[in-house]
Amino acid sequence: MHAAYALVLVFGLTPPDFEREVVPILAAKCLGCHNKNEASGDLSLQTSDRLAEMVPVGAPESGDLFGRIHKSEMPPKGKGKPLIDKEKELLLSWIKAGASWPKGRKLGLYEKTSATLGGLDWWSLQPVKRPSVPPIDGVSNPLDAFIRQGQTAKGMTPAPEADRRTLIRRLYFDLLGLPPSYEEVEAFVADKNPAAYEKLVDKLLVDPRHGERWARHWLDLIRYGDTNGYERDADKPFAWKYRDYVIRSVQADKPFDRFLIEQLAGDQLPNRTEETLVATGMLRVGTWDDEPNDKLEYTYDRLEDMVHVTSTAFMAMSVKCARCHDHKFDPIPQEDYHKVAAAFWPGDLLGNAQAKVDGYDVLAWTDVPGKPKPLHLLKKGDPRRPGPEVDPGFVSMIPSLDHPSIHQKDSKIRRLELAKRLADPSNPLTARVAVNRIWQHHFGRGIVRTPDNFGFKGDLPSHPELLDYLASEFVANGWKAHTIHRLILNSRTYKQSSIHPLQNDYELIDADNRLLWRANRHRIDAEAMRDSLLLVGGGLDGTRFGPGITPSLSNEALEGLSKKGGAWQPSPKDKQRRRSIYIHVRRSLINPLLGTFDFADTSRPCAQRDVTMVAPQALMLLNDEFVHAESSSLAQKAAKAGPDPKLQIQSAWRIALGRDPKPGEVELGLDFIKRLGSDEGLRSLCHVLVNTNEFAHVD
Repeated sequence: MHAAYALVLVFGLTPPDFEREVVPILAAKCLGCHNKNEASGDLSLQTSDRLAEMVPVGAPESGDLFGRIHKSEMPPKGKGKPLIDKEKELLLSWIKAGASWPKGRKLGLYEKTSATLGGLDWWSLQPVKRPSVPPIDGVSNPLDAFIRQGQTAKGMTPAPEADRRTLIRRLYFDLLGLPPSYEEVEAFVADKNPAAYEKLVDKLLVDPRHGERWARHWLDLIRYGDTNGYERDADKPFAWKYRDYVIRSVQADKPFDRFLIEQLAGDQLPNRTEETLVATGMLRVGTWDDEPNDKLEYTYDRLEDMVHVTSTAFMAMSVKCARCHDHKFDPIPQEDYHKVAAAFWPGDLLGNAQAKVDGYDVLAWTDVPGKPKPLHLLKKGDPRRPGPEVDPGFVSMIPSLDHPSIHQKDSKIRRLELAKRLADPSNPLTARVAVNRIWQHHFGRGIVRTPDNFGFKGDLPSHPELLDYLASEFVANGWKAHTIHRLILNSRTYKQSSIHPLQNDYELIDADNRLLWRANRHRIDAEAMRDSLLLVGGGLDGTRFGPGITPSLSNEALEGLSKKGGAWQPSPKDKQRRRSIYIHVRRSLINPLLGTFDFADTSRPCAQRDVTMVAPQALMLLNDEFVHAESSSLAQKAAKAGPDPKLQIQSAWRIALGRDPKPGEVELGLDFIKRLGSDEGLRSLCHVLVNTNEFAHVD
């Protein structure tokens, strides 16, 4: 007779339900220390192997397990959250009833989320389910309905809609990274067509400048650079072709699943072209040491980079953390890291030179001919301590996608098999991560505010149902980004003002604006700053694509280079006025203006740039030669309005700020010019305009 059943008959004890009540406690409070890998006190609670000696038959309360829990000695201090009273009572009741354990049942280490470890039940690993849109009176946009639901629960209402001047400036910077002209602002303000705003959204989405703007977000994420980094920082031949590929893909609204597959395995597609070969440059454009101290170690460091950029960009999960040991926070065992790494193992991990593939000059990723050598699981990540051989595979935290086809170690399309798993519509991470990034770049922060970490240590979504609604819309509409852009940009939430009538009250409830009760005011980013200065100054060169440019830099800026001026050859002056996305990104010398305004770190995936407000930014705008040159060009353009200082002031305001000056601003401008003289006064006034918060911020 089973011991638990006997106790039930004799003492009338009803043991807790093992799966429903006991397993969650063991997973949350016990398995972190008592598992097959760690087995603190030589006890693993993944199986029942040692329960008989820990829970004596007929006298379970005399056993060590009951005593340690009864005295609140488990879990020990510093080893996780203590058992709450209800949990303690359930475990003690289970032990009293004989600690029944279903035959053959083995608890997975990652089966349930605990206080210290994410499990297979973690929110981001669950299937995307399309939620019903909350029925909110007077709300037609589904995004607004989800947002209003959260606000209503807190007794809040959204801010009023922003005025048209604010909206067009917001749209232009979000979609194009440039300010609208005075004429464009006035035409939009005067347009009485109720559909004028929606038409403007559609117009800007197909504007060629949109691709240049949004491509930069992706280039940040895959750590794009035109040079290798390290001491010599040599150029990467034809890296710019990958940059152009991203711009064209964004502009064409290429389906994201296709975009993903081309970048990971464009060379393994049956109909590969120069474009799909160039796409694999994603795997090549990171840093590269042409003279590593330890080539064996560096081979595995390069492999880690492949895994890291792939898992971060497409899954927002730090798979690379499992190179040396099972992941400390997410359900990613060390074997999973190596299964994913095996997809890149046949590649030329130590090569970084121009490759001629199918006759094309490209910086592409291709596999080395021949059968790849086995990849072994490394003990503690050490290349000189190989363990068992590991076949290609997918992460076990999404069991449904670990298809047998990906395990073929002799497969010639390992990366393509991996890419297919990532692009599978049933993958719960890929679509969620992608739409969260789109939301982030429109609102400043994602629904998940850690866009590179959907794991246990990441932020929980502020609006989980909204995130799933967007993800399901994304996939249902062919993975087209424009679908999500339109939903967001046409929402009442996006169009609201950054000022709320009840701001002081609401900041006490939600100071961080997680409920989006107002718009977030933000400073324009580094590229938008430089491009705007060029646009309002001497004019922006609209030349698209091709090799990057190198703007002139001061001798002081070149001082840190080992080759000084020899490492930086400026482009001809007439070529230096192109958009910032076309600047040759030299890792050892980022353009000082861009660097000061928080340009991305190019050594690793950058999902979200820092946004700082520091003194060097003000000093840069006040003293930099480039800024002075562009403000002087602005003054020359303003002077063409005629000899009347009032007309010059009006022209300067229209060019720099897209609006007419207010009467008080005209009077101040006139007094300023009078005191400094006509020419110097106008130049200085234009310099002041590009230093204003209005020039540098979007409401």
